Amino acid sequence: MKLINALQDEHVLIDQVLGSFRTYVGGLIDGTAEPEDGRRFAAFFTEFAGHFHHDREERVFFDALVKDAELPGDRGPVYAVLHEHAEMAGWLGEMVPLLEQGPLSEDDAVRLRGLATRYSHALWRHIDAENSVLYPEGVERLLRSGIRELPDRPMSEAEAAAREDGAALLVRYPPVEDAALTRGDGCFMCRAYGDTCDGLEAEWWTELEWEEFFIR
Repeated sequence: MKLINALQDEHVLIDQVLGSFRTYVGGLIDGTAEPEDGRRFAAFFTEFAGHFHHDREERVFFDALVKDAELPGDRGPVYAVLHEHAEMAGWLGEMVPLLEQGPLSEDDAVRLRGLATRYSHALWRHIDAENSVLYPEGVERLLRSGIRELPDRPMSEAEAAAREDGAALLVRYPPVEDAALTRGDGCFMCRAYGDTCDGLEAEWWTELEWEEFFIR
């Protein structure tokens, strides 16, 4: 599906800009990064990752999973991902004033570093879960329901500008990987597993799928 391909491509950029953002936060606290770039990072995650990327996931893809594939929206993968979207938006909302205010106090610097680490860890693992489970499994179930394509929309001017800024920031602040974070594919690596979701099989599998599984 073209929409899913586009969302996966966007994940690549968001993943990279997260690493760049971590470089920036370290530099901002050390006094080696441009304070004005904080607004550009805030705009990227708000406008591009949030208003463009997450909006299309929620309003188009997730909506189709619930309405067309008749999958539950009040529990399981869809509910878990929506919960994470809201949770991460809350953390971003806490960071934006710190990124836009200019010089940081010692307390604000500690708070920003903690929020940036929490946000990046969550979003990296979120991307992995969507790429490895929700996207492929969701597409398979939409195809079974006769849905072969989903609608998409172009970026607004603000979203496009935020995307361009994100790409430029990658050059200025080379992305880093966080060695403290273990990343991987599958339900067991998802933050939501065992909390807001019991895994794909428990939440989505039909009786026929379970029967086929035990016959193998």
